[in-house]
Amino acid sequence: MNQTSETVVVAALTKAGENFMKQLLVKGVPFTAITNSVAERQQLSKLGIASILLVNTIDPDTWEMPDYPVGRVFLFESSLSLCCRYLRMIRKWTDQPVYVITGRTHGRLIYKSLGATHIVHSNTGSISFLLD
Repeated sequence: MNQTSETVVVAALTKAGENFMKQLLVKGVPFTAITNSVAERQQLSKLGIASILLVNTIDPDTWEMPDYPVGRVFLFESSLSLCCRYLRMIRKWTDQPVYVITGRTHGRLIYKSLGATHIVHSNTGSISFLLD
């Protein structure tokens, strides 16, 4: 993964998302994890993630852009509706590629219509190729 001055954003603490963030930490790639849950924020902090953005995914009026540039985004689907809300929010923050990583076969057209650049299907959660 080419490092830029822009921040990579990773959402959803799925097993694949957790493994991806651990790989980013090992490679020294700057990133921000995004969550809508205080409990999940605590879990992310325990993983050693320093930059965590807590958002309200229910109220679109609170969806303010972070005060730093947002680069590529990786959304790990834990639920269709939550992933759609993250996608609607984050798509306004960047013109860089947005990847949705899912183990399901549905949702592709929905995600594309909301601005996802790439839909990655992975039943195993192995997406390390995205780091290249």
